[in-house]
Amino acid sequence: MSTYSVGLDFGTNSVRAVIVRTDNGAEVGAAVFNYQTGEMGVVIDPKDPHLARQHPADYLAGIEATLTGALAQACRRDPDCAGRIVGIGVDTTGSTPIPVDASGQALALQSAFHDNPNAMAWLWKDHTAYKEAAEITAAAKVMHPEYLAKCGGIYSSEWYWAKLLKCSRIDAKVFAAAASWVELADWVPAVLSNTTALDQIERCICAAGHKAMFNPAWGGYPNPEFLASFDNGVLSRVRDTLPALAVNISDTVGTLTPEWADKLGLPAGIPVAGGAFDAHLGGVGCGIRPGAMVKVIGTSTCDLAVAPLATELMDIPGLCGVVPESILPGAYGIEAGQSAVGDIFNWYVHKLRPGGGLDHATLDREAAQLKPGSTGLLALDWHNGNRTVLVDQQLTGVVLGLTLHSSPAEIFRALVEATAFGARMIRDRMTEYGVPVESVINCGGIARKSPMLMQIYADVFNCPMLISSSDQTCALGSAMAGAVVGGAHPDFEAAAAAMTSLDQRRYTPIKANVVVYEQLFQLYKQLHDLFGTTEYAANQFNVMKELIALRELARG
Repeated sequence: MSTYSVGLDFGTNSVRAVIVRTDNGAEVGAAVFNYQTGEMGVVIDPKDPHLARQHPADYLAGIEATLTGALAQACRRDPDCAGRIVGIGVDTTGSTPIPVDASGQALALQSAFHDNPNAMAWLWKDHTAYKEAAEITAAAKVMHPEYLAKCGGIYSSEWYWAKLLKCSRIDAKVFAAAASWVELADWVPAVLSNTTALDQIERCICAAGHKAMFNPAWGGYPNPEFLASFDNGVLSRVRDTLPALAVNISDTVGTLTPEWADKLGLPAGIPVAGGAFDAHLGGVGCGIRPGAMVKVIGTSTCDLAVAPLATELMDIPGLCGVVPESILPGAYGIEAGQSAVGDIFNWYVHKLRPGGGLDHATLDREAAQLKPGSTGLLALDWHNGNRTVLVDQQLTGVVLGLTLHSSPAEIFRALVEATAFGARMIRDRMTEYGVPVESVINCGGIARKSPMLMQIYADVFNCPMLISSSDQTCALGSAMAGAVVGGAHPDFEAAAAAMTSLDQRRYTPIKANVVVYEQLFQLYKQLHDLFGTTEYAANQFNVMKELIALRELARG
C-alpha cells in the first residue's frame, strides 16, 4: 500500500494543501483557502503603493481549512489515508518576515497590534524599504563586499534586513515589542511542531541565504558590527536571536503536535520538514537538476537553477543569490526572477479594462493571431520594479510605439513579450557566468493555460519550453520534502524520479519568429539599459523607427 505526504503551499493570495502518493506523486486530496484580510488577501495602503502586508491569522486559518478539506477528499478515496501520511512539507512566499514575541507568537495575533499593518507579515512584494535597501547596499560595499557578492551585488527592498530597518524607523512601538522577526517559511513549520520559541525555532537556508545575507563562508548571518552600523545598532538585538546554523528541506524541524493533530484529524508525531520558498520547492516539484532552468510563473516569476557543490561557481551580479542547499541538498541554489508577470496581465485586464472589459482568454486568443513585430510596440516589464538583473524597485513600466490604431490585443501581446524579454535577460546572465541552461521547465497556471505565452517564450529564448505535469508544483515539492523526511524516499533524486513528470506538450522555437524576436530583443536591451542603468547615455532615435519598420515587414 502506498504512503502519502502533505504539501502546504502559502502563496500571495491563498494557501493550498495537497496530499499525494509518495510512490508516484499522484494527488489524492487538495483544498484552497483564500486569505480573508485586505484586498485579495493583501493589506494595502492607497497612499503608498509600495506597501503590502498579510495578517498571520489568515495563515493559521488556512492551515486548518485546507488540511481538513484535503484530508476529507483523500479519505473518500482511501479511508486509511490519514494513518499512512509520513511527512509534511511547507513552502511560502518570501522574503515575508513576521515580528514575533519571545514565545514566537506573531504580534498581530495580540489585541494591541491586531490592526496595525506594521505588526503583520511584511509580504515579499512590500517595497517600502527601498531607501533602507540602498543604505545596506552602500554600507556593505565598503565594509563587507563579500556579503553583496553572494546576493547579486545589490541588496533588495524585498528582503529581510531592509524591511526590519524600515519598521524600526516608522513604528518604534512594534519594533520594540518584537523579540525577533521570523520568515513565514520558518514560522509555519514551527507552529505545526510547537517550536516557535526563539531558542527552538529553526531558520531555513533558503530564506536566510537568499534574503538575509546568511552564508557558511562567514559563519552565518552578517556579523554584529556590520548590523550595528545602522541607526545606533537597532538591528543588533534581532541578530542576537538568530542561530549560527540553518536547515534545508531534508531536515526535520519537529513533529506534528497533538493539538494540531486533533484539529486536522491526523496522527500526532508526523515529521515536519524544514521550510523553503514557494518557487524553490516549485523547482523541486518540477524535478530540477543541473542544466535545467525552472521558471515558476505566477503573479511574479522565479527562475531557478542548481549546480553540484563541487562546482566552482562565479558570483553572479544581479541575481538573488548563489546559496548552498537552498533548493536541493548537495547543490548550490541559484535564484533570479521578475517582480511582476501575472500581476502585469491582471493590472491590464482588471484595472484598465481594455476594450470595455475584455477578459484574459479573449485577449490571449486575439493576441495569438498577431505576428511577431506586427504590433509596432515594445514594453518594459517593470510595473512592480525590477528584481533581476537590475535589482531596482524604483523602476516603472513602459509601452513604446502606441498610436491611435493600437488595439487592446496588441498591447496585451506587447506586455507578454516584455516578460519574455525580461526572462531572457535572466537566462543570458546565468549562462554568461557559467551556469548552463540546456532546457527550460515551466510551471504555474499561466504556463499551463496560455500556449500563446509559451510559444513566445520559446521563440524569444530560441529554446524548447517544457511544462511540468503537475498543476501544483510548489505544493508537490513541499510534499516531496515531507516524503523524504518521512522516509518514503532516501533523497530528492529518488523522490523526483518517482513523483515528478513532464507534460506531453512542448513548445519549440519557430525559426521565422526567432529572427524577428532577436531584433526586438536588441531594442528591448536598448530601453532596458537606457532607463535601468546610469552608464547608458546614447540617444534612442532608432527605436521607434525600427519598431515601425518591423511592423511594416510583419504586416507585409
